[in-house]
Amino acid sequence: MFLKRKSQLHTIIELRVAAIVIQVLLILFVYFGLHYQLQLLPLFSIVALEVVFTLVSYFCYRKDKVAGQYAVFAQIFADILFLSLLLYFSGGATNAFVSLLLIPIAIAAVTLTPVMLVSTTLAAILSYSVLLWLLPMNMMHGNMQGHFIAMWINFLFSSIVVAFVVGNMARAINKRELAIAAFREEQLKQEKIISLGVASAQVTHQLATPIATVQLLADELSEDYPKDKAVSEMQQQLKRCQQNLQEFRQLALDLKEQTTQQMSCQDIIKEIQQHIGINYPDIHSVLISEESAGEVAGNDQPSSEQAAVIADVTLLPAILNLVNNGVRATKANNSNTIELKSLYEKGLWQFSIRDFGAGFTLSKLAELGVEPVSSEQGLGMAVFLSHASLERLGAKLELTNHIDGGALVTLSLPLARPGAYSS
Repeated sequence: MFLKRKSQLHTIIELRVAAIVIQVLLILFVYFGLHYQLQLLPLFSIVALEVVFTLVSYFCYRKDKVAGQYAVFAQIFADILFLSLLLYFSGGATNAFVSLLLIPIAIAAVTLTPVMLVSTTLAAILSYSVLLWLLPMNMMHGNMQGHFIAMWINFLFSSIVVAFVVGNMARAINKRELAIAAFREEQLKQEKIISLGVASAQVTHQLATPIATVQLLADELSEDYPKDKAVSEMQQQLKRCQQNLQEFRQLALDLKEQTTQQMSCQDIIKEIQQHIGINYPDIHSVLISEESAGEVAGNDQPSSEQAAVIADVTLLPAILNLVNNGVRATKANNSNTIELKSLYEKGLWQFSIRDFGAGFTLSKLAELGVEPVSSEQGLGMAVFLSHASLERLGAKLELTNHIDGGALVTLSLPLARPGAYSS
């Protein structure tokens, strides 16, 4: 809602304190200034009870205890009860301040759930109805009975309007505030990614010149020492660097133009296994592949050979980042196994990476993917970039700890339409 529930409860308590002061002043003014005969003992007893309840509420929530909606509802319901008792001993439904029963409804409309709002509204209407029913019979003569019934109808209509209109407006504003907050958060995340991309592009540009210079020197050495294996290896590595730089430039161009294409899930898995085999030959990767329930049932769910996803050039690097993190965590725990799982279900491709490391701490789980956090194993930045890339493709990334130990990273990607798999 607009404020935290604790702040809402404190605001209600502060309003009640102000109401108590006004109530005391009004009772004294009406009794001594207007010379109305009021039942002072019951009225001040109710005010005293209200003061005690307010003090108890204040001391219960003065510290770091978080007030739930039921606590706020209890405060509002108590206000209806106190106001109803004060009205009962000061004229009942004929009291000019009986319309104050609308205030708890208005407060509930901006602080409570629809169910609690309806309960508050019914409580206020019931209170007014009881006050009207308890009026002395000698007041129900002539046109007065019709007047009181009209007042009851007016209060009923006003209560419903306040609950419905104010409640809907509060929920609409709350949704808009949440959408704005989510948009700002996403904008900040994208700004961080753009800044990282700009820094990477600058580094790439700065590396291009020295790599080209070293390449010329290597070519000269190759002419002088054509059979030297070290020179040959140097040339191969330099060509690899140039190729990587060229792929990075193409990647930046594809990102700028937002180019997407279909990628076979099986091809992605093969790329991942090939990446592990080349870069981590000492790691044993176990692939668990499950056929889709849809395929068994004979519906439009694609088979594992046909399954494909819509992706851009960042998808595979994003997944490989997660795989690299899993491998590093596994090695850090003196293990050599990483488990990959592929599942097709309900129009989604779910790919899981389970390492056999120490797992995530609760603090890391709260930060990973949201902020680029520091990590001894390089988890923070890689997961942050992977999360942003996957989120842009409509994928979901879930980080948990496996029940048998180690971390479990699960990404879910929407499958491309079955009719397009033949292309």
